[in-house]
Amino acid sequence: MMRPFSRRELLRRCGMGFGALGLWHLLAENGELTAAPAAAAGPLAPRPPHFPGRAKRVLHLFMNGGPSHVDTFDPKPALARYAGQPLPRPNLRTERRTGAAFPSPFKFRKYGQSGIEVSELFPHVASCIDDICVIRSMYADVPNHEPSLMLMNCGEARLVRPSFGSWVTYGLGSENQNLPGFIVMCPGGYPIQESQNWQSAFLPGVYQGTYINTANVGLDRLIENIRNRAVSREQQRQQLDLLAQLNQRHRERRGDDPRLEARIQSFELAFGMQRDAEEAFDISREPAHIRNLYGPGVQARQLLIARRLLEKGVRFVQVWTGEGQPWDNHDDLEVNHRRLARDCDQAIGALLKDLKQRGMLDETLVIWGGEFGRTPTVELPTPGANAGRINGRDHNHWGFTMWLAGGGVKGGYVHGATDEFGFQAVENRMHVHDLHATLLWLLGFDHERFTYRYAGRDFRLTDVHGRVVREIIA
Repeated sequence: MMRPFSRRELLRRCGMGFGALGLWHLLAENGELTAAPAAAAGPLAPRPPHFPGRAKRVLHLFMNGGPSHVDTFDPKPALARYAGQPLPRPNLRTERRTGAAFPSPFKFRKYGQSGIEVSELFPHVASCIDDICVIRSMYADVPNHEPSLMLMNCGEARLVRPSFGSWVTYGLGSENQNLPGFIVMCPGGYPIQESQNWQSAFLPGVYQGTYINTANVGLDRLIENIRNRAVSREQQRQQLDLLAQLNQRHRERRGDDPRLEARIQSFELAFGMQRDAEEAFDISREPAHIRNLYGPGVQARQLLIARRLLEKGVRFVQVWTGEGQPWDNHDDLEVNHRRLARDCDQAIGALLKDLKQRGMLDETLVIWGGEFGRTPTVELPTPGANAGRINGRDHNHWGFTMWLAGGGVKGGYVHGATDEFGFQAVENRMHVHDLHATLLWLLGFDHERFTYRYAGRDFRLTDVHGRVVREIIA
């Protein structure tokens, strides 16, 4: 028989109940209750952002090494007037010594209804210019590759911080539990700074990027050990179930260990990939007219794979030009930029058209750019730094160009400007932190609220900086 409550106990229980209801309401308003169901379903289960975002997935086309903005998307006719002469203002300090004005060897012309000028290097991309937002006023902190890569990818040039892709996957999860939520493709090997570019740092390891060397063609070379020829799928499932039980006991004795949790999740993910990876990475399943649209070569193949991955629910795909820093053209810029653009221009243009005709572009945020730009002045020969030729450009963090497409950005629009020579951003300047804040907003996150508690403080991608640039949002 249930004993009756005393008056004091009745008041205490009712009071605590109303307090709990109030707490529940506050937690729900702040989005704190949304993580529990996702956590129960797994760390990569889809999760809602702070508010409905315009974009649901990200494709980052990284031109590592630093493409020249004055040769691609930021025409500067004033350079032709001063060709071979000093600029009428002192050269800004960059990594190496530079000299006279170096006019672009490439012609620009207007494209689309917007009439935005684009270099002859990118005619296929230019054919999609009315879907592209060109940001001509980007700037970073220093003219060196390593810190600039870390700033662009992780929001911090010096300290270990999670990458943008890891933050996005942590915030949104993934729509395909049998593939990694964050995939990185770079043909031939790693870029400068290697896997730090896609690190998860203090976020759980499951959110780190998964590297794929797209110089390889066969699935067994693309993803090692993807097929298990020793045991059947059912036997593998039994083995994993037993391993999960052992790991659970191990975890219970040691408390929460994010490294152990990441290892457990990696086994489950590897098992799921055996079923879905082969279909995702096999571009021979695409119709011939789609393969022809992208064209031949490694860049075309990896961009077509990227579209297939996005279509299958991968949240974040990053595509690099190649190992090292291919766009870092301190000499022979005309030859090298022409070759690099020829390798990727058709495929990028095809990608944008393909996403659009499939109805995916509106919800896919496409990002193009490098870690910085290049000087409008010629780099002077430096022993051990270049081949001694006076036909290249030094690094330039003072002003450079990136472009965005899809995902809620304003197409056919140019944001900001560099000075008349292209040396420094002067109009509507946009720091890398501002770019990150804006990208997160398009994905449905307030960058100031999107944090992770670590070492006694709340961290965020933009640290204590950044503002949402609403002018580029459609």
